[in-house]
Amino acid sequence: MDALSKDKKDQYATAFAILALYDGGAEVTSEQIGALLEATGNTEVEAFYPIIFANFLNDPEKIGQMIASPGAGGGGGGGGGGGGAAEEEVVEEEPEVEEEQEAPSGGGGLFGADDAGGDY
Repeated sequence: MDALSKDKKDQYATAFAILALYDGGAEVTSEQIGALLEATGNTEVEAFYPIIFANFLNDPEKIGQMIASPGAGGGGGGGGGGGGAAEEEVVEEEPEVEEEQEAPSGGGGLFGADDAGGDY
């Protein structure tokens, strides 16, 4: 955590407070986030973070969707580095099968016809 900037620490503290409120079934408001930050000793978090986060994540369904599909939507939050101890879901990618196209035989004109009788 020492390598993180103050802004990142503030963002993480706010995000973790929202997750705690969501997990406890409490309403996610800037006041609730601020109270939880204060209770956990995060008193130096910039005041605008709880407001911004609460305005965006005021619906429990939004929070659930973000948890279920990280990296999708969200509108601007970076993916960040992976958590070292967190389990990651392994998704196997199916190899793409490319179909080979037959090369046209002969030279062909500009539009593929050799027997055209003129410039047009």
